[in-house]
Amino acid sequence: MRRAVCPGSFDPITNGHLDIISRASRLYDEVYVAVMINKSKRGLFEVDERIDLIRQVTAEYPNVRVEAFHGLLVDYCKQREIPAIVKGLRAVSDFDYELQMAQMNNGLSGVETLFVPTNPTYSFLSSSLVKEVATWGGDVSHLVPPVVLEALNQRLRKD
Repeated sequence: MRRAVCPGSFDPITNGHLDIISRASRLYDEVYVAVMINKSKRGLFEVDERIDLIRQVTAEYPNVRVEAFHGLLVDYCKQREIPAIVKGLRAVSDFDYELQMAQMNNGLSGVETLFVPTNPTYSFLSSSLVKEVATWGGDVSHLVPPVVLEALNQRLRKD
């Protein structure tokens, strides 16, 4: 069984994230989407809400599992016998940081990291940008799945 993990905060999941997850789901028998828990950060969506949204938008991929994780990603991988981490790269600036993380993860546990170049349509896209644009009333409908757009609008609605 070939397994991989796509880790991230996914606050919220974007079409760019979904593109990487769907591509990984075609390459691996099982793909875990690991939603990072960072207790020192307050996200727009609670972890359980993010997991629910991700499950909804990945429902068409029967080999995708969505879970939360807290701690070292390599420990998560060891517990589930996952030998590969799949990460999307948007730009050269992503590569520098992600390469350091990949080398550290490999040194700690032997887990390999595979870099997938993002679809050029999403090369600028991040959850932070989506939240900022949506907060100011900008149209992000082309950047997130419809269910995520609805959740964003509800969360950011000013009454």
